[in-house]
Amino acid sequence: MKMKRIALLSDTHGYLDDRMIELLGECDEIWHAGDIGGCAVTDRLMQVKPLKAVCGNIDGAELRVQFPQLLRFRCEGVDVLMTHIGGYPGNYNRNLLPVLKNNPPKLLITGHSHILKVIFDPKYQLLHINPGAAGVQGFHLVRTIVRFTIDGDQIKNLEVVELGKRGALGPEAGSTPI
Repeated sequence: MKMKRIALLSDTHGYLDDRMIELLGECDEIWHAGDIGGCAVTDRLMQVKPLKAVCGNIDGAELRVQFPQLLRFRCEGVDVLMTHIGGYPGNYNRNLLPVLKNNPPKLLITGHSHILKVIFDPKYQLLHINPGAAGVQGFHLVRTIVRFTIDGDQIKNLEVVELGKRGALGPEAGSTPI
């Protein structure tokens, strides 16, 4: 097995900028946890690196055809489950509970809340990651993505990358949004 560097983002709501693209391009794969905001976002991300994504509650029919609400896959030796509205340890979405009780993943990725969280859940023996929000819509103050390495069955070298304040947009902020 080979190590993979993962770039994880969520809640772009149709927004990408040059700095995000540069940071995502330093990884092997991009994972998007929903509220993509349009096919222009996924088209651009797929030009950068291989993309795995789930649709979110704001995503329209075109994205819902391309991306499921729940995606389960293996990355190296890690069982990954990704969904947009999944909750967090101690407060999971009730639709997710049967999966967690019967066959919990090693890594659970959610979005939706715009709240960055990285929590180990001892009840289900899984790592939960919500990368916060990378876009400019919502109540979050700072835009974030998460990057980490999967090495065999280990999740390592997790870093939170702050992209700037939600209101810091335009050429003066070094970005050309799509």
